[in-house]
Amino acid sequence: MSHNTFGHLFRVTTWGESHGPAIGCVVDGCPPGIPLTEADLQPWLDRRKPGGSRFVTQRKESDTARILSGVFDDGDGPVTTGAPISILIENEDQRSKDYGEIARAFRPGHADYAYQAKYGVRDYRGGGRSSARETASRVAAGAVARKVLGEAVRIRAGVTQLGPHRLDQAAIDFDVVYDNALFAASADSVPAWEAYLDGVRKAGSSVGAIVALEIDGVPAGWGAPLYGKLDAELGAALMSINAVKGVEIGAGFEAAALTGEENADEMRMGDDGRPVFLSNKAGGVLGGISTGQPITARVAFKPTSSILTPRRSVDRDGNEVDLRTKGRHDPCVALRGVPVVEATAACVLADAFLRHRAQVG
Repeated sequence: MSHNTFGHLFRVTTWGESHGPAIGCVVDGCPPGIPLTEADLQPWLDRRKPGGSRFVTQRKESDTARILSGVFDDGDGPVTTGAPISILIENEDQRSKDYGEIARAFRPGHADYAYQAKYGVRDYRGGGRSSARETASRVAAGAVARKVLGEAVRIRAGVTQLGPHRLDQAAIDFDVVYDNALFAASADSVPAWEAYLDGVRKAGSSVGAIVALEIDGVPAGWGAPLYGKLDAELGAALMSINAVKGVEIGAGFEAAALTGEENADEMRMGDDGRPVFLSNKAGGVLGGISTGQPITARVAFKPTSSILTPRRSVDRDGNEVDLRTKGRHDPCVALRGVPVVEATAACVLADAFLRHRAQVG
């Protein structure tokens, strides 16, 4: 199986399966001399890990990260050496028996059939490599990427739409996202959203959501024209997250309803002698290169495909079957997708930063 790596100078390879002994990642291209310990990784992993509330899967994983290589303490504290950084996260709470009934059947909405058709074999235990369990590895890599970027670049995300319930732009507050169980970007929306998702959860169903992303502190100049566009690489990386079915940069699809006058981000000179944009329909990227404005995106997650309602399908022998997915699953996978969106963006930006520095100094 190929294509387990993304990035150019800052390269991330993830490995492992949902019900294997461990998962992990290898980060190649991290510059030397950056302070890095396991304590730098754990807070981000704790935000993503399962079992945190009734609204996420009750699989119990500590998601404790171990750094196996690429860091050395020469007496002044552990720092990166420039060598590949290998990170391991053990799987602790697999219940593979939950998947026995689908060993030969294909779950609708899952990657089961596509994997079987391509490879002729698949790990049916929790989806194997296609499981959202893989995203813990990205979050660990994203923690390393944040260290490369430094504190000047601030990456924040939050749920701005849960099923049909959507926040107004003026109500979005990323500062409250990690203070509530729904990762909602509005404290006022939480009670009503909890009641709604409780109903979905108790019915054994699931619902989709939209995660908004905002990145501050990226200077003008990152990215490249045409085939190295920053927004294209960010979009591709975000689309690779499990259950993501759409990504918008800036105004996104809403730009199709605008006029040229409405869509153009006008400029004036600021007091510091630099241009000031009067709007940000472009989402902080023009011609594939960052403008210095906040980089904004919206990421659409589909409903979790594992639901209790029987769905029609077929099995490997060509028999028509009705499947009811057992196991422990998120009623809305986008909730824990918030730290994954942030981490994935961090990896793309760390790569863009290093490539920019390599080309223009």
